[in-house]
Amino acid sequence: MKWASRAVPAAVAAVAAVAALAARDLIQREHALLRTFPVLGRARYLLESIGPELRQYIVAGNNEERPFTRDQRRWVYASAKQQNNYFGFGTDNDIEFTPGYPIIKHRTFGRAVPPSTPGAGHDVRLPCAKVLGAARGRAHAFRPESVVNISGMSFGSLSGNAVEALNRGAALAGCLQNTGEGGLSPYHRKGGDLVFQIGTAYFGCRDERGRFSLDRLKDLVAGAPVRALEIKLSQGAKPSLGGLLPAAKVSAEIAATRGIPQGRDCVSPSRHAEFSDCDSLLDWVELLAAETGLPVGIKSAVGDLGFWEELTTLMRDTGRGVDFVTVDGGEGGTGAAPLIFTDSVSLPFQQGFARVYKVFAEHDLHEQVVFVGAGKLGLPDNAVVAFALGCDMVNVGREAMLAIGCIQAQKCHTDTCPTGVATQNPWLARGVDPGSKSVRAANYVRTLRRDLVKVAEACGVEHPGLIDTDSIEVLDGRTASHPLHEVYGYRPEWGLPSAADRAQIVRLMTAEAPQGGTAPPSPTAMS
Repeated sequence: MKWASRAVPAAVAAVAAVAALAARDLIQREHALLRTFPVLGRARYLLESIGPELRQYIVAGNNEERPFTRDQRRWVYASAKQQNNYFGFGTDNDIEFTPGYPIIKHRTFGRAVPPSTPGAGHDVRLPCAKVLGAARGRAHAFRPESVVNISGMSFGSLSGNAVEALNRGAALAGCLQNTGEGGLSPYHRKGGDLVFQIGTAYFGCRDERGRFSLDRLKDLVAGAPVRALEIKLSQGAKPSLGGLLPAAKVSAEIAATRGIPQGRDCVSPSRHAEFSDCDSLLDWVELLAAETGLPVGIKSAVGDLGFWEELTTLMRDTGRGVDFVTVDGGEGGTGAAPLIFTDSVSLPFQQGFARVYKVFAEHDLHEQVVFVGAGKLGLPDNAVVAFALGCDMVNVGREAMLAIGCIQAQKCHTDTCPTGVATQNPWLARGVDPGSKSVRAANYVRTLRRDLVKVAEACGVEHPGLIDTDSIEVLDGRTASHPLHEVYGYRPEWGLPSAADRAQIVRLMTAEAPQGGTAPPSPTAMS
């Protein structure tokens, strides 16, 4: 035993020494080879630099890529080009062994009868089930024409051509485009209706000292097709952080749009200066609504629920309130952010939204507010779950970028986007033709709406806002599953609009979307 106790460590040490010598020899050989053939060294770094593209087009499987898989991108691309976006042979998802996988439960006999033609629903109008601003009597309350709208992406983060393509596409599809916090640029004035986002730097509505200017805001909304105002509190991919646009990207156009000096770093504060708590926030909301007549809402990621508890308590007790709430999931996109924030700060959409909705419902406010979801909801399966949880509309960001040419190169923060979507480099931005790309954006939005209508009808209802939580089952491994309302602690009646709103949207959809039919009954048919 004494011999063994001495021999084993000695043998291990000998093996380690041999391995170290071998490793050193390999490194020396590699360095010598690279010195002799420098082209090989450069080739290695070239291969590393184009690794994402190689994985995207050659190596990766259909469901391996992130944030959007090859299947998901293929569906968006084909939808945007009006090509065949069907898939053959059946799913290759590992359904049974994927906890959290949602299953939509169709109904054999429901109120709605789905049409059978493949193109059915593509041109059907799909309005919001609620009237935005009606609950608080806003002067310019309106029913959004589309439950699918384009999310806030600023001019500066996106190229001017990309913003224009999305705005023209919004006009063609009859949906709204959110300006993002970077102000309202000339590229936003191409026919599409807008939601003007007010960020912490008040771009587009600030004075020479960077303070919010109510007069400038009123002038701006009076001269542009702005339908609503959205106060941005935080973004899912980078909550509690202000944006940064380097001096090199602050062109004359961007400086004019934002109301900032040209050629200087543009840094957005992390907090608003016009309010400091929920009480003053609601005062400011009411001021903006009174002065402009527009519906006013907030956009926020979800972290501490104390904010939402205080906000809803004040809304219930004082009569002041927001007209809509946009909940942004932590899996949402951004042009640039620290990795720790994109990966680990703020709740993902489903958990965050469900918690916020429950707080509003517990204060009996859920029927008075239009709920908007964001964070990878431009895919039909994710969007259906969002509607079942209580969303009235969904905003699409990166999916809309894919529709106009984005290839998920993930170089948004470098100003070297190879397709010209997320760059201020004029030579690269030429790759986005607003005329043709606007048509693709509109095709994508229409196709997503078509799929939402078809899934709603499969669930037996006329509109995706009428899909209830009992229509979604969430798998918990191979042998167990739970209804959506059990997963998120909803009461059975939660997640739907009011009875009056439900009746009105059924009337609208019955007129818009003709129902399918059956073959004529035979003499032996059973009634």
